[in-house]
Amino acid sequence: MQRLSKQIYQDYTSYPEKVLQFGEGNFLRGFIDWQFQVLNEKTDFNGSVVVVQPRGNNKIERLNKQDGLFTLYLQGIKDGQLVNQHQVIESISRGINLFTNYPDYIKLAGKETLRFIVSNTTEAGIVFDPTDQLEDRPQKSFPGKLTAFLYHRFKAFAGDEKRGCIIIPCELIEKNGEKLREMVLQYASSWNLEAEFIEWIKNANTFCSSLVDRIVPGFPTDSYKEKTEQLGYEDELMVVGEPYHLWVIEGPEWIKNELKVEGTGLNTLIVDDLTPYRIQKVRILNGTHTAMTPVAYLYGLNTVEESVNNDEVGLFIKEIITEEIIPTLEESKSELASYANDVISRFANPYIKHYLMSIALNSISKFQTRNMPALLDHVEKYNSLPQRMVFSLSCLLYFYRGIRGNDVIDLQDDPEIVQFFKTQWEKFEQQELTMAELVNKILAERWLWGMDLTSIPNLESTVSTNLRTIYQRGVKEALKELFETSI
Repeated sequence: MQRLSKQIYQDYTSYPEKVLQFGEGNFLRGFIDWQFQVLNEKTDFNGSVVVVQPRGNNKIERLNKQDGLFTLYLQGIKDGQLVNQHQVIESISRGINLFTNYPDYIKLAGKETLRFIVSNTTEAGIVFDPTDQLEDRPQKSFPGKLTAFLYHRFKAFAGDEKRGCIIIPCELIEKNGEKLREMVLQYASSWNLEAEFIEWIKNANTFCSSLVDRIVPGFPTDSYKEKTEQLGYEDELMVVGEPYHLWVIEGPEWIKNELKVEGTGLNTLIVDDLTPYRIQKVRILNGTHTAMTPVAYLYGLNTVEESVNNDEVGLFIKEIITEEIIPTLEESKSELASYANDVISRFANPYIKHYLMSIALNSISKFQTRNMPALLDHVEKYNSLPQRMVFSLSCLLYFYRGIRGNDVIDLQDDPEIVQFFKTQWEKFEQQELTMAELVNKILAERWLWGMDLTSIPNLESTVSTNLRTIYQRGVKEALKELFETSI
């Protein structure tokens, strides 16, 4: 059977390269690239996407082997009706491997048609690395790569302010556009670049904060054979997502003239302030995803659907939303409850196999940005710990031990973080640390959590108690104990 490519897909349309995309993963392809396809089909957007990878892997090569084409399945429930549809996404023109084809990246910076830059490098991606240099090919950090690209664009067009870009990061951190802009300016200063370039960054480029919402579990491992037979071709980059989607872009009104989303059916909003959308979505949907993952996985479950339908884990998920997350939010409780019910329904989508291990990527930074605000707000508002959220934190520490039963967990996080946890757990196993000392050592690390968590009253002792139970008797027994004490 042939692989999907232009050779077998005759309806392919070529568009001018208008978008640079940092990230080749499932989410961007099943969310952003799909939206650019809709804009091409229903408006005069007339643009394609060039994809670069923020980190080294071979997906760029696979993307190019398929000429940028991939199949997107949207499966779930929309307006009360079951949806099961698929289409070939053709909005990607090519991928550039920054480690082997860096000159192509520089050449792209001089392309007149380029207008947009989007990214999703996870919460751990928008960071400043002081070791990055302009001469690196490429820089290690995403902001470093972006700064170098913008500098080459500045030089290519001799500082023409009409050649700036609209930059829309999709990382789930607060004010992602503002923070990315700050880091670009920090690199410009650190690299002693011209004052004219700094002014060009400020005046010619528009950094928009944004919020994204679609569950995209990615490659359909369990149903790939069946889908391949249905399609009649092989597609290593096939993606499955839910029909629901929301993209909120915080930016000036004139962006609507370039992203003409009205009348397209896209749930894309360009607003003055995305804060209410962000808090609701990040805490209830993303925060619950992150909080449930170590609990459900250590319980012995593997997918979100299994988790929400499990009697005990499902109850944990519902209660952490209704009892600990929603009470910390100021928005309408009825609207929050309605959104929470929608989230639970989306989690239970029978079509989607959303694997917990895919959610577990960079779990430490995710817990810091998604769950710590709810935990801290609960402590401030009620002068007590949110016991389910603390239990999730306890499970997270055990998850980073890297063992589930007799299986080794393939931890996907910053190597420094993975090594830190490995070292602490090894010291515990060798009886160089007690359980209490292990917990103290981990919670006190500001570089992990953004603060010293041992300063939160009773948190250290509660996590120690939870972790001891998990270690000695397992998550199932620890979860039963949690339910008994929270009645």
